[in-house]
Amino acid sequence: MQYNDFLKDIKDQIQLVFDDITESDKIEFINNIREFLHQHSPFKNEPVDFVKWVQNDIVIANDYNPNAVAPPEMELLEISILNDGYTQPIVTWPRDDKIEVIDGFHRNRVGKESIIVRKRIKGYLPIVIIRKEQESKNDRIASTIRHNRARGKHVVNAMSDIVLELKKRNWSDVRVGKELGMDEDEVLRLCQISGLAEAFENEDFSEAWVSKIFDEDINLDMKFEQSD
Repeated sequence: MQYNDFLKDIKDQIQLVFDDITESDKIEFINNIREFLHQHSPFKNEPVDFVKWVQNDIVIANDYNPNAVAPPEMELLEISILNDGYTQPIVTWPRDDKIEVIDGFHRNRVGKESIIVRKRIKGYLPIVIIRKEQESKNDRIASTIRHNRARGKHVVNAMSDIVLELKKRNWSDVRVGKELGMDEDEVLRLCQISGLAEAFENEDFSEAWVSKIFDEDINLDMKFEQSD
């Protein structure tokens, strides 16, 4: 059988199925087909190769996302989704019987809270699932931060809390910096913001760091002298 004839037969069979099932069953059927194709795809290691539609009530927020969107930007996001549709899926990870958001919490909110959008997408949300090797909470936190920082959006105080949490989970400064895309000085500054002395236990401060503080002290003294 020729390739085109075989493909036409498959399409005809799928159409027969569609003609005889409910809309929710159709969505589930399409998800299953997509998953099967994804498993055999040359791009099966890329999460975006398999976008799945799931009911929005099983999609939940994580408890560590430091990204915040101001009301005007939320409104703009809603307008974008209203006019352009969902051009980016929500990045997620299965958690018990729910699906936890890794990136895309505000796209998730629009899909749930915007009456027009929710009706249009029939109470579903488009998701992708991150790679299985990123199953630990540490890896999921790092993935969320990388997504946020790649867009240049993160809240400093929340970032400092996350850095400290990762350090408490025995991540070294080097690993925190590597996974979150920071240099060691930035990791140190975020630890300072928290004001928790435990973050600095057994730390070896570099001469450059000490010199920087010393220089700042000199500059302060000079300012006081000038003011006198």
